[in-house]
This record gives sequence, C-alpha cells and structure tokens, in this order.
Amino acid sequence: MNKFTPSPLGAARLRDRVLAPRITACREVTIPSSLRRCDETGRLAAFRLEWKPGMPNPPHRFWDSDVAKVLEGMAYMLRLAPDPAMEAELERLIALVISAQQPDGYLNTRYTVVEPELRWVNLGINHELYCAGHLIEAAVAHFEVTGRRNFLDAMCRYADYIATVFGRGPGQKRGYPGHEELELALCRLARVTGNPKYSDLAAYFVNERGRSPNYFAEIEHSVPAEKLYQEQAHLPVRDQHEAVGHSVRAVYLYCGMADVAAATGDAGLMKACEELFDDIVSSKMYITGGIGSLRENERFGVSYQLPNDSAYAESCAAIGLALFARRMHNLTGDGKYMDVLERSLYNGILSGLGLTGDVYFYQNMLEVNECSPYDRTRVPWFSCSCCPTNFCRFLPQLGTLAWSVREGELRLNLPAAADYDDGRCRFEVRGGYPYDGRIAITCRCTGSFAFSLRIPGWCRRFTLRFNGRRLRAAAERGYVTLERDWQPGDRIELELAMPVEVVRAAAPVRADAGRVALTRGPLVYAVESADNPGGFHQLLVDARSGFTLGSVKGLPAGTVAIRGRGRREILNSDALYTTNRPKFRSCRFTAVPYALWQNRGEGEMAVWLREWF
Repeated sequence: MNKFTPSPLGAARLRDRVLAPRITACREVTIPSSLRRCDETGRLAAFRLEWKPGMPNPPHRFWDSDVAKVLEGMAYMLRLAPDPAMEAELERLIALVISAQQPDGYLNTRYTVVEPELRWVNLGINHELYCAGHLIEAAVAHFEVTGRRNFLDAMCRYADYIATVFGRGPGQKRGYPGHEELELALCRLARVTGNPKYSDLAAYFVNERGRSPNYFAEIEHSVPAEKLYQEQAHLPVRDQHEAVGHSVRAVYLYCGMADVAAATGDAGLMKACEELFDDIVSSKMYITGGIGSLRENERFGVSYQLPNDSAYAESCAAIGLALFARRMHNLTGDGKYMDVLERSLYNGILSGLGLTGDVYFYQNMLEVNECSPYDRTRVPWFSCSCCPTNFCRFLPQLGTLAWSVREGELRLNLPAAADYDDGRCRFEVRGGYPYDGRIAITCRCTGSFAFSLRIPGWCRRFTLRFNGRRLRAAAERGYVTLERDWQPGDRIELELAMPVEVVRAAAPVRADAGRVALTRGPLVYAVESADNPGGFHQLLVDARSGFTLGSVKGLPAGTVAIRGRGRREILNSDALYTTNRPKFRSCRFTAVPYALWQNRGEGEMAVWLREWF
C-alpha cells in the first residue's frame, strides 16, 4: 500500500487566525512557562539523582514524562523558529537527562534513587515504560531537527536494555506497559534509525497484551482481574472491539497498534484499529471530539454515556484521539478520519488551553454552572501535568496534521491559511478558515503530481474552480483530486458551504434528550454568561427563527459568533415545587466557539440547550 505520511515538520507555515496564534503562544509562553514549572517543582532537578531518603519532594513516577514532552516540543519549535537561546537550553537539558542514565542503559529518576528495589516490579502502575516512551519520542524529535545523535544514542541504549528485560525468551518478563506510549515510540525509533528490532519490540508489547496468563492479574498481581479493562489488558488486542478503560491509555495503545500494523502489514491488527475507532466515534465521543466521559479512572463510559456537566474529556485524550485519527488516515487515505481529527482539534483540544498560552483545563466539560464538579477556571499547572506538557509538543506539529504526502500526491487536509514548501511542492493557501469556507490555493512550483483537497464530512455543498473554470467534481472518500502538470500561478478556489447547523444527539444519549447544539463548519458553539446573563437551563433555542453571524467583544479579531432567538422560561412561584404553568419571554442569545469559552472571566457555559417547539 502506498501509505501517506505527515508532511515534513516545518514544510507548512500556518498563517491563519486560529492555529498560527496558538503556535506563537506555544513558543513564547507555553514552553517557557512549562519549563519553569518543571524547574520549580523539582522535575528537572530529579535528573541530578541527588535525592536521598528522608529528603522532601521525591521524584514522582511520571515526572520524567513531563520533562520529555517539553523537550520534544522545544525540538519541534526550533524547526519552526530557530532560536539559539532555546537550542542552547535544550542541549543543556538533554545533557542533564542523559547524565541520569545507568550503566546498563536504564533511565528513570524515581526507580533509580527513590525505590530502586521496585525496578520493573509493578508495570501496571509505575509508569516506567510510559516514561521511557516519552523520552524516546523526545530523542527522535531532537535528532530529526538537529541531526545530533547524543540523545538518540542514549535512548537506543535504553531501548536495547528494555529488549533484554522483556520478551518471550528464557528469563525474560512477559510484561507490557501499564500506561501505553512506548509502543508507538519504538515504532518511531525504528523508522528514524532504520532498525526493525525496535518495531519488533513494539510488536511484542502489542501482541503480548491481554494474553493468558494475564501478566498484570496472574503474574504481577498489580491489577485485579475485574479492572484489567482499565489498562486495555482484559483481552488480546485483536479481540478488543470496544474502547474501554482509561481513555488516554487506550488511544495511545491504538496509535501503537496502527504503527505496528503499518510496519508489519498485519491486516488483523489493522481491522482491530478500525473497529475500535468506529466504536469511539459512533457511541463514545462528545460532539466536541472529547473522549473519556467519566472521572472515575479517567475512562470511557458505556455506549452513549456522555454527561455534560460532569464530562471528563481530558485534554490529553483528545490529543491522543487526533494522533490516532492521523495514523488511520495516513494508512487508509479515508477522509472520515480527518473529520474526527478536525473536530477534536478545533474544539476538544484547543478548549484545554487558554488564549494566553499558560492556563489549562485538565477536563473539558460541555456544561458549567455553580454546581459543576470540576474546575471552572483554567489553572497554570497541575500536580499531574500531563496536559500542559502535551500541548508543548502537540502545537508545533499542527502543520504536519494539515498536510499529508505520498509518492506522487500532496494532500491538504485542513485548509487553514498557510505557506507550504517541502522542497518539491510549493503552495499558498489563503482564506479565513475555519470561520470562512472560501479558500484560495495558489501553486508556486512546477511538476507533475496529484493535489488532493479534503471536502469535510460536515460540508453538504461545495464549489470548486481551477484557474477560474468551475469543475464538476465528486469527493471520493472525502477528497477531490486534481492531477496535472502544475505551473506557477495555477489557482484553485474552493468554497465550502458553512451554514449554522442545528444538531441533535442520538436517542440513547440521555444527557442531550430534547436539546440541540449549534455548529458551523468544523466549530462547535457554546453559550457563555459573558454574552448571556441568566441561567441557561431556562433558555430554549428557537431553531426555526434562523441565525445571524457577528463579532463578539473580548475574543480574537475575526472570531465569528452566532446570534439567535429563543424563549426564556419563567415560572411564577417561589415554591420548590408548583403546579403553575410556566410562561415564556422572547429573548436573544449569542454563542461563541466552544474552544474559546472562559477566556473572558469565570462564568457559566453550555453546549447543549433545550429546544423551543
């Protein structure tokens, strides 16, 4: 199969009003502030291995992963915006990390100085292999951007050591990661080194998972048998047809499964990935692209269990879903996976990070009021700060999500304004996407190849012109393809119809019965008390009255708000319960993009609203 790959890092320079400012804020604020927090909390000092029993603040079992994600983000950012000071700091920190590596290749701060006797003792809980995965990903990023091998070679030694500990050989442990991540990291290491032994190790971890005797329940005794679903270890992966357990662990595992399938051509593993993805999208994904609805163990609920005011929808889970969707698109070429990636990106992911770049939501609720159980205001850091550090490494990669390549074809997946140059193909994309569906694409190169444009699943009508001439084209698996000898100045004009849509949830979603949500293009909208004083539980949307578009105060220039009409319910009684019939008063409301809520002070918010009939 002629699979797609992400476009080279730095080939796409985003120029739009939504994603490009987030990348700038990541470089100027998110990475520096996360690095500062890692220093203040002792995460960086942990690599000096100076902690002794009796001292305060012992290194935590997942601290190494936080540092690794920041280093990965720094490396990516250097490709987008060379910065000698950041590069020098990155090299200093890498030297610090490498200094903690043990003679046998092992590298983990907690189980080197705090509990060395527990090395590889509790895989289900202790995150050793998870941290190893993030360190490997950081090393791969550093090598790809700088060409320097010091970090990469250190992580190859670590991976080589892990391969001696785990496997099916005599004296080896038949274990696998409790928190998945290493599987996909090893596949990345195999690709960058050209050494298949690392993808073979990833395949072992994937294929061993859930087999009998169950390592976590019967050998290690770290996880009760009834809780194995939490680590996706309840069944062998090819027998898993339903997404269960901890949502971040799940999608990281599915990414690793997809990578192993790509490396080995394993059709059975690929089929499992397709079924698991479809299960998520068909019954366990919020309209915002968030996943993992339950706070208990940060996990998936049963099908259609999607509460709004207690939604967990961890930021890391949405990021993981987007990374899984990218892999599935690149393996299959099917635009339905990019539909999900786009939904998650513009809604469930960006909502987790404030516009300032240094305040975060760990969980992303779809309804917030004075009784909401979680934080209603973004905060600068968490004791478990996987989400802030994940933004450090995810945001610099946005250009690689927007474009994909394979031999003879260039694909535009997200038509955000950008300059694209991968050394062979050069294009300019202009327009106001995602607020405006009019997109202009100009060729700046020569060559014979196919150029494909995604027609989003949400788009019911589009027009396409080439050099001023209208083309009658139908999308195939979500894409329209133009194949020709390209000349500088060739121009494609794509217009995606982008009306306000009134969306209703499937009947089994109890939380949304009798309610509607508003979307426009890829964006999900929410009402916020900054624009709509009063409780939203009393607001009913009149979908028949139509909607208008406009600007809104306090949000970035170019933000498009939706304005509509409705009714506000009034019950003339002070009693807790009454037989009085309610009255209704006409009102207007304003909805803003969900990802931008709570950037103008604390207040109430709701995505799903009652409908006026």
